[in-house]
Amino acid sequence: MANAPINDFDSWMAALLRPTALLELASLALCLLLAWSLVWAVRRAVGTPDERSILFGRRIVDGVMFPLLLLGLGTLAQLLLAQWIPLAVYKIAMPVLVSLAVIRTGVKVLQVAFQDAPVVRLLERTISWVAWLAMVLWVSGLLPVLLEELDQLKWKVGGSTLSGRNMVEGALTAGAVLIVTLWISSAIEARLLKSATGSALSLRKALSNATRALLMFLGLLLALSAVGIDLTALSVLGGAVGVGIGFGLQKLAANYVSGFVILAERSIRIGDFVKVDNFEGRVTDINARYTIVSAPNGRESIVPNEMLLIQRVENLSLQNSRISQSTEVSVGYDSDVDLVIRLLTEAALQHDRVLREPAPSVSLTAFGADGLEFSLGYWIADIENGQGNLRSQINLAILQALRAHHIEVPYPQRVVHTQKPAEQLSPG
Repeated sequence: MANAPINDFDSWMAALLRPTALLELASLALCLLLAWSLVWAVRRAVGTPDERSILFGRRIVDGVMFPLLLLGLGTLAQLLLAQWIPLAVYKIAMPVLVSLAVIRTGVKVLQVAFQDAPVVRLLERTISWVAWLAMVLWVSGLLPVLLEELDQLKWKVGGSTLSGRNMVEGALTAGAVLIVTLWISSAIEARLLKSATGSALSLRKALSNATRALLMFLGLLLALSAVGIDLTALSVLGGAVGVGIGFGLQKLAANYVSGFVILAERSIRIGDFVKVDNFEGRVTDINARYTIVSAPNGRESIVPNEMLLIQRVENLSLQNSRISQSTEVSVGYDSDVDLVIRLLTEAALQHDRVLREPAPSVSLTAFGADGLEFSLGYWIADIENGQGNLRSQINLAILQALRAHHIEVPYPQRVVHTQKPAEQLSPG
């Protein structure tokens, strides 16, 4: 939209004092009410939207739909009123609406694309400051003057001549293109990952990461081309980057390549319970560079993807989620062996987590120095709920059962021989 800058403050104030200014304010209020009503109706029609939705957000005014609708309705009202009355309020209102739409769109896209990233806060503030500063310069009429001054600052880079205006326009264009690219990639990712589990989730995660990287690369090329930068010069930069990756970024490149290999082969999937580098846990996320493994006790380990390919990794849920556990028990030699076997089996079967097929087994493993040694073996299928806690509960049940039947759990016994000093052994 093209608005003539307000150069004469007195004439602008006089225009605001006209009765037609009230009509402009009333039309803006009507646009605001209509935009709010439309967003409310759409939210109600689609049901409760996802909190991570860019269009809707958590509340009516939180998403991108509300400021964009308000901007569109304001533009339409401005065009209609300009045919009948001279405009004054809209010369300020429209730049404000544009700034609101830009800020809300940029902030919401960044929040969804980079969740909980520390840099998001800084980017949000940068977008807000740039948008409001541009609005003030636009309304005050200083923007064209500033752009003309920046256009006078020129320097030559190779065969191209750059100016301050080119740099500012290029940065804004690149930012806008990347925001749109992130919006599209976030929408594709949400659609791909919706209601996906197991191996399908890992494969769709790989497609999502590849799509985002490709879209951001194409968006960056488009932004550079729009500014007027010769893209053929990037071939030299690409060669330099290749050499840098070959020598200085081998590990980083290996981790990225390993991430795509893991997601493509599905040897490790989101939700698998793995053991790597003496750390056990469930895979909660597979990123391009690293994989997050969460242990049952709440600890998380960030594992570089290359480690998952070059080291031995135990995937306890790749083919069969069942694992075997065992506990050792020693009883006195005068104990009833059949009764001990029955009590150990019953102690294991008391817990729902112990599988009935294959059934728990008890064996007499050794004639120990202090008593008979038995081994109780059983299977579980929910390793994510912990192993040590179940073993402790079974040991407590065994101890209670043995005490209830007066079966001795022997203490370690040792025979100590003492010898008198040599002077006491001599005759005389």
